[in-house]
Amino acid sequence: MTPTPKWPLLWPFLLTLIVPLIAAWFAYPGTHQPPGMWVFPPEQVGGTPGFSLLAFIIIGTLALIVTALILFPKLFGFQGATPAAPTPTKPLPWWTWVGAVFMLVFWWIMWARPTFVGGLVYFAFSPMWWGFIVMLDGIVYHRNNGKSYIATKPAMFVFCLLISVGGWLYFEYYDYFVLANWYYPNGHMSELPHSLIVILFLIAYTTVWPAIFEWFSLLNSFPKLVARYQNGWKLPLPANLLIWGGLAITVVMVFWPRPFFWAIWIGPMAVLTGTLLRLNVWNPFTSLTQGNWAPGILIAVSSLFNGFLWEMWNHGSENPSIGYPTNPNYWIYDIPYVNVIHIYSEMPLLGYYGYLPFGALVWVFFIWIGRLCNRDTDIYLNGNPN
Repeated sequence: MTPTPKWPLLWPFLLTLIVPLIAAWFAYPGTHQPPGMWVFPPEQVGGTPGFSLLAFIIIGTLALIVTALILFPKLFGFQGATPAAPTPTKPLPWWTWVGAVFMLVFWWIMWARPTFVGGLVYFAFSPMWWGFIVMLDGIVYHRNNGKSYIATKPAMFVFCLLISVGGWLYFEYYDYFVLANWYYPNGHMSELPHSLIVILFLIAYTTVWPAIFEWFSLLNSFPKLVARYQNGWKLPLPANLLIWGGLAITVVMVFWPRPFFWAIWIGPMAVLTGTLLRLNVWNPFTSLTQGNWAPGILIAVSSLFNGFLWEMWNHGSENPSIGYPTNPNYWIYDIPYVNVIHIYSEMPLLGYYGYLPFGALVWVFFIWIGRLCNRDTDIYLNGNPN
């Protein structure tokens, strides 16, 4: 891998940290920062606008278009491509079953909340998720002829889980500027020392990037799925426009966080994507400019699939209530205008569509920091085919 100049990589990212603070200085004349800033884990800010039929119709219409694009790409002019030959399979490795046992045991503890396990229930979230990730890696190994992150890319896998902590903290930082679209009602529970809660959160953050990338590897083991999103529109993406446009929408988001809450998924991603395009560093949006939407759509769908599990497991960890909190990582959403239709989930129905751009942000962030640190961040198990 040819080293990439560091300063051209670094300054746009630094602006994504500094620009919101500068904007907040003027947006909040009294405090010069949003309410609840720097409280960790984030708490509810309140004052969120209620349901808006107009906003629901607009966002819902966009959601239906995106759904149609994912399900029926040919309706949008995608010609597809000849699928690659299927990869031979191998038996499931031993760690699949170890992961499954961990996942099931800690899932049961987190949901059933049995009193005989004592304080173990407070710690169930991350072991459950790591059990799932390890199990999923075993399925990827089976589908990819013995290749998986644990089996063939262990160094990158460890790097990924470390970067996941910083990456999610970066996203949490932006949550302050949209006045806590999500918050953690148990994040300051009296049953545990606050320092321990912070440690539990940081451990939980290690699961985000690895889980999404495991899903991506699994989806990429289906050649017909990959082929159906190729030979589509070629979208020009001017790098400088993405950088400065992303920063501009971030400023707007800080001044008007309620109507522009959705910019949390767009602003940082646009800046980092523009940075990589400007330096000719491959990323999923590079393929999009060439008419190959498979990388972008599959990472988005990977994030969405993982989101279904995030929300289901999160909801079940505190519902039905037993009168006292048991999951310090439990979160609730406070999204303006569309916080309706909750199906065994704290996430409103339309909120799930935020997982799609989040998946792209996860990958772009990983590529960006890999270039900054001169580390391998190729999440393709057989080398990047794009």
